[in-house]
Amino acid sequence: MAHTIVATGYGPPTEVLKLVETEPTLPGPGHVIVETKAIGVNPADAKIVRGQMGGDESKLPLPIGFEAAGVIAAVGDGAVTPDGTLGVGDRVIVYRAHGAYTDRLQADLTAVHRIPDDLDFEHAAGLLLVGVTAADTVQTAGVEADDVVVIHGGSGAVGVIAIQLARARGATVIATAGQRNHDHLRALGAIPVAYGDGLLDRVRDVAPGPITSVIDTAGADEAIDTSLELVDNPGKIVSIAAFGRASDGIVLLNGSTPESRRHRAEAVDGLIADAATGALVTEVAKTFPLADAAIALTELETSHPRGKFVLVP
Repeated sequence: MAHTIVATGYGPPTEVLKLVETEPTLPGPGHVIVETKAIGVNPADAKIVRGQMGGDESKLPLPIGFEAAGVIAAVGDGAVTPDGTLGVGDRVIVYRAHGAYTDRLQADLTAVHRIPDDLDFEHAAGLLLVGVTAADTVQTAGVEADDVVVIHGGSGAVGVIAIQLARARGATVIATAGQRNHDHLRALGAIPVAYGDGLLDRVRDVAPGPITSVIDTAGADEAIDTSLELVDNPGKIVSIAAFGRASDGIVLLNGSTPESRRHRAEAVDGLIADAATGALVTEVAKTFPLADAAIALTELETSHPRGKFVLVP
């Protein structure tokens, strides 16, 4: 039997998520079946479950989850690339997945990416959603060598990767985060600054030159208000969270534009390769059994961990 987490309604995860058993299916044309070994848990999953991204009851019961890692268990017609580079037994990431909270996932071949030997399933499963988002912010902000970039929410899963991508381009990075994460941010090459009252002055005190762009992963008014004081052009402020501040002229990213989708697609191979070699550092904050998906989502909404939560079937 296959085991899958679905939302039976919209609301608190502990009230609406259910583990169901289904008969295993065969892969359709151009698809593979992946036996999942790890599943990435993301804030967007909780928003979907709560109905914050639409409450269409015709979609219920609703599969959850965008990313997973595992082993190809079966292939459908035309699902193996012409050179035979993917087949049964290969270790792969599935992104973007549809309904990744399962131990047996059907995926289009275009969403399947080989995992290098040096990358484990848990880190692989949580890599790409945050990774491509971070890459999109850095590319959209036009970060280059000698830039001075402020990254709000620097200790979050997206922020940590954005710091590393910006540093790899030669930029100086000032990252806002809670005090307990400052040593970690220094290890990544960022200049940490505590958020809270006086943030603007603290950023200016440590900046080696004019701030050239801002990447916001937090969405707090404090972050945006400070950013508007730091740069002359609001178009140099890129946010993945402050959607209520569109009238300020900042750039908002949700992956929906052709340019944003291109940035994200182009980043996939490099993110996987760098994670495997250790050039890109990621963290798994905590693992949960698949059956505890509701607990994982509830904790994720309240704890804001450094690193990713991962389900393990």
